[in-house]
This record gives sequence, C-alpha cells and structure tokens, in this order.
Amino acid sequence: MAKNKKPHNKAAKPESKAENKPPVKKSDEAQAAKPVNKPDSNTPKPEAAPKAKKAAASVRKPEASDNNKPLIEVRDLKEYFNINVGMFRSKPLKAVDGVSFTINRGETLGLVGESGCGKTTVGRTLLHLYKPTGGEIIYDGKPVKTRDDIKKYRRKATMVFQDPYSSLNPRMTVSDIIGEPLDVHKLYSSKGDRMERILELMSYVGLNSEHAARYAHEFSGGQRQRIGIARSLAVNPEFIVCDEPVSALDVSIQAQVINMFDELQERLGLTYLFIAHDLLVVRHISDRIAVMYLGRMVELADAGEIYDRPLHPYSKSLLSAVPVPDPKIARANQRIVLTGDIPSPLNAPSGCPFRTRCKYATEKCAEAMPEFKEVSKGHFVACHRTGEIN
Repeated sequence: MAKNKKPHNKAAKPESKAENKPPVKKSDEAQAAKPVNKPDSNTPKPEAAPKAKKAAASVRKPEASDNNKPLIEVRDLKEYFNINVGMFRSKPLKAVDGVSFTINRGETLGLVGESGCGKTTVGRTLLHLYKPTGGEIIYDGKPVKTRDDIKKYRRKATMVFQDPYSSLNPRMTVSDIIGEPLDVHKLYSSKGDRMERILELMSYVGLNSEHAARYAHEFSGGQRQRIGIARSLAVNPEFIVCDEPVSALDVSIQAQVINMFDELQERLGLTYLFIAHDLLVVRHISDRIAVMYLGRMVELADAGEIYDRPLHPYSKSLLSAVPVPDPKIARANQRIVLTGDIPSPLNAPSGCPFRTRCKYATEKCAEAMPEFKEVSKGHFVACHRTGEIN
C-alpha cells in the first residue's frame, strides 16, 4: 500500500530536523554537538553523526515494491484467559476473539477502542508475550510458531510499553537498560562496541552521553519514555508495537515523542502498530486505523476514510467524542451517546457484541456474528446493517 502521510504539525517539534542527524533535545544541542572523547569547541561536526549514518544505512529501508507486501499478517487471532468462577471451575475470558488484519511494510496501523476492548492484549500476543490461544501470526511471509521462530522474530519485532515508570528497571543504569537487548542477542564483539552502540541509540532519541550512567528515577516521564524507545531500537527492528506510548505524558511532551516516532520511521524504515486512546494522536500518525470492541475488530480503513465516513455505529459514536478546536463546528456536531451497559467479556452477548448498546440492533444481530468483510476498497466493517444505516 502506498504511503500517504498527512502533513505533520511542524510547530510541535522542539528542534529542527537535519538530514542524517539524530534528533536531540534543544537543551542538549550544545553538548551533543561535541565529540565524546575530544572536547574541542571549534569542531563543528559531531563524531556520532558518521556512526549514526552507518547504522541507518545498515537497516533495510522499504522499497517501492515492498509497500504492497504485508510485513505482519494476523489470521483469526485469539487470546483467552481462564478465570476461576468457583471451586475447581473456570471460565474463559475472551480478551481477543478472532481478530484478523495485515500491516504493510513501512506503514503505521492505529488501533483504537475503549478501555478493556483488548488493544494491549493484541499487541502483547502479537509479540508472543502472551501465548496465543488460537490463530496464526505471519511475519514477512513466514509463520511464527516454534521457539526458534519466536527467537528470530524478536530480533525483528519489539515493543514500547505504556508506562515509562514501571517498564524500566530501577536498579539498572540507562546504559544497562538500553544494552540489555544487545546482551540477550549477543549483538556486539567487545565492550567498546557495546558502549558505542548504546551512545548511538541515545543520540537517536535526544539523550546524550552523560545520561548513560544515571538511573531511571533521575529522569522525567518524557525522558524515561525516550529510554524505552532507545531500548526498542537496540536490535535494529523492522516492526515496533507502540502500546499507548504517550498516554502518561504531558501534551507538550506528547508532541515531541510523536514527532520523534515519525522521524525514526522515515529514517529507519520502521513499521508500527500504534495503540492509543487519543483519537487525534492516532489520526496524526496513522496510515490506517482499526477499531476494536469487546475483543473483536469492528472496522478497519484508511485514516482519512474512517474519520470522514465511519460506517459502524460504534465507530460513529467513538469519533463523535473527538474534541474540535472550532467552537462553531463543535456546537454543530451531534454527540452520539451510547446507552446500556458495557458487556463483560466473561459473559459476552450472543451474535454481535455491540448489539446491547446499538440503536439499530435487530433479531438477526442476536442470532449471528456479523462477518468482518470489505464493503469498499480497503474499508472493512463487521455489521449486518451497514448498507441500511449508511
């Protein structure tokens, strides 16, 4: 699929972008411009720049012929957790129940939905942090099944976690945290190479060499998330699951981190699954957007298409809650408020999971699960009455 990025809000970036130059924070520009071992103030070009260029060149960039080839293909993915409901009795909680989608190389797929719908579980199961109950995960045309498959897969697929506080080990320094994937996969020949790579990764995310010996508690939330992003880049991945990476950050810091994700994607040819609650953030960064409800995918389309012409009743309600900065447009927009209680995934309703809150529900919705089908080019919807209500 050809990439059609929307123009980014350049005013939100804290620093200008130069070719082959790693992003750095404005406060650190003067220090990052100096070589680590040669503190010569007259030297205009940092030593780290050639290393970063070399590393970036070693990463496989997506070619035009690759854009229509799925890097990730998920077929009927299921993740059930057994919950004790009595003495020697358990019941499956269907956190993810039959999800299918693809992500093309170099693309960003946004995944949205209310809390508890299974977004994070999809991301974790996709990386085999949870063992899938059922379904198939195919990476670059090859199924990921055996232990050897998973080990090779984790060299190419990593994750940025939601909480920048709990996802970092408080007993480890920044250099140890970022270097841990290098240790696990044995990706260096000497301690000098290891440290060189760590400093290079830190420069990618706007941290400088003096931060390497510090501990996680000495940093702000935005800086901690940058450390987590640097760790995810350590193995030169092709695919990154971003699990609500900006939800715990201030708005101004969110803009910096989002723009950094964009820059890293353009520079290193990365592919993202971007999970978030903030629909404006998802629209800004995503090429396509998928909407989940109660463990199932209910709609999938291009970002512009799903915002301008949502077809599923749940998608319409979700997007009607997006704040609009123009007061006149905001007053003219009609907020779609859902009625009824959110069902429990332990006792999901029969047929369509959204029928208990849908004003268009009929008897057919209670009898059969709607098929997740393509109603127009690239636009998939799971609803029995799509043609009638749109």
